[in-house]
Amino acid sequence: MTTQQAAQAAQAAQATQPTQARKPTPTQPTPTQPTPTQPAPGRTAPRTTPERLMPVRTVLTIAGLTLREASRRKVMRALGVLTVLLLALSAWGFSQLGAAADDGGLTSGEKLMACSQILNLVMFGFSLIAALGTAFLAGPTLAGETESGIALAMLARPIRRSAFLLGKWLGLVVFGTVYVVLAGLAQCLVVLATSGYWPPEPATALALLAAQVIVLLTLAVLLSTAVSPMASGVVSIGLFGSAWVAGVIGGVGAALDNEAVERVGTVSRILLPTDGLWRGAMRGFQDPSVLHRFAAGEFEAFPFLSVHSLTAAYLAWAVVWVVLVWSVAAASFRRRNF
Repeated sequence: MTTQQAAQAAQAAQATQPTQARKPTPTQPTPTQPTPTQPAPGRTAPRTTPERLMPVRTVLTIAGLTLREASRRKVMRALGVLTVLLLALSAWGFSQLGAAADDGGLTSGEKLMACSQILNLVMFGFSLIAALGTAFLAGPTLAGETESGIALAMLARPIRRSAFLLGKWLGLVVFGTVYVVLAGLAQCLVVLATSGYWPPEPATALALLAAQVIVLLTLAVLLSTAVSPMASGVVSIGLFGSAWVAGVIGGVGAALDNEAVERVGTVSRILLPTDGLWRGAMRGFQDPSVLHRFAAGEFEAFPFLSVHSLTAAYLAWAVVWVVLVWSVAAASFRRRNF
């Protein structure tokens, strides 16, 4: 056999010999062995930390954009003008009250009672301004963007509707609570500087005012998912005023010992907790000795005097109310067609 024939025979033998499969290298796992990024069959891949934080980042981003948008609206200018006017008028009124007390026209007890009631009246004005601002901001912010198509452009991205709604709600909540706290604190300082009166529990009272704004804002967000921006604001303010009037009627019924009329205020505070939270805030602004100047039951008919402090059960119900209404708003927003 020549050298050429031997080479041909070797090639033929090599061609007929079965090929051996390569052994997997340590760095290349077998198909049956799951890789760190590939889950085993029948199991879902664990969510990484960035994936878990994506909804939170989305909510915070939308909340920041909502705050920036709210600061550019004309409603902010209107709120600023109304706040300055109310602070100026209250400063002039309390200064006149302090001057009358210094001249001997009012006793110390009469001055204390007058300061308590007037402060509650002025704080109700601030709560009304905050209600107007937040209600008419919630409507255009959500319903307006839905009608104009801005929300559709944002929701076309991988963003959950519930995260989008929560971001809008959170931004408006921050706006409303910051306004109420700053305006209320400024009013307390004005009263202290002009008349020397300082409320006994200002922190609790301002916190309850902020909670009132959150309740009304949640209602406005729910309405904005179903009706037009203007209608949602009008209905929200209408329900806010109706709840306050029902609370006054309930107080008159309590003063007259009429259970049927008193029940009107009780039911309204359960259906919409704004009036109940407001009465708890009044309790923190007024001096406790004021109630001792009235006969039993007479002070309940005064709309700017609070008799009872809020219970923990009622505060818990207010929290549950916000959660329930927001859940309904989220369900309504998810089912809405754009």
